[in-house]
Amino acid sequence: MRMADISDKPVLRRVAEASGRIRLRRETVELIRRGGVEKGDPLGGAQFAGVEAAKKTWELLPLCHQIPLTSVDVSFELGADFVEVRTRVAADYKTGVEMEALTSCALALLTIWDMVKKYEKDEKGQYPYTLIEGIRVVSKVKGEQ
Repeated sequence: MRMADISDKPVLRRVAEASGRIRLRRETVELIRRGGVEKGDPLGGAQFAGVEAAKKTWELLPLCHQIPLTSVDVSFELGADFVEVRTRVAADYKTGVEMEALTSCALALLTIWDMVKKYEKDEKGQYPYTLIEGIRVVSKVKGEQ
């Protein structure tokens, strides 16, 4: 195994967007909307975690390049029984930022789960409804925009 050699690649603007969802009980989504989650604001926590995850992707994924990111944006859409996370990562570099966008999205979703798990457990301490799904790259751009 070895890290890909990007020595001869040109520096270009690289942007990637990723998205994913966490399915939650309707009551949990309403708690998030009302600001009633005991641990604090899950979306604020997830936003911070998502930014930090993008910056640390190279430390988490073997053979991943350390990319000097120029921006990371984490946004949310609340549905009746889900929270959708969308991340956008940009850099001026020799290789793409898809892994950073995916890592950001995944950790943002995990942070939401962690902050609301108290409300998602059933009487046996299980999570019969909670589900992270559909984490994917929705857009990748290389070069001028």
